[in-house]
Amino acid sequence: MSRVCELTGKGPMTGNNVSHANNKSRRRFLPNLNHVTLMSETTGLSYSLRISVAALRSVDHRGGLDAFLAKAKDDELSARALKIKRDIAKHGAAA
Repeated sequence: MSRVCELTGKGPMTGNNVSHANNKSRRRFLPNLNHVTLMSETTGLSYSLRISVAALRSVDHRGGLDAFLAKAKDDELSARALKIKRDIAKHGAAA
């Protein structure tokens, strides 16, 4: 399982640990990923995703999973998130 957010594409970054003596060693900054279940108002289904806390705040700010995926770029989304986006668009067009 990769350490990449399924909604924003945020992944690990690299940098330096810098000691008091200014010694530098490489380190990784990992995203804060959580398993969450988000509900879609359009389809009425719940989806389990592994997303960063920043992405969860963005989903809440935009007004839910449907609104977030409608504005999200396809190249940032995972394959599962793209499938959810297509399902939501298909149900939205039918309604």
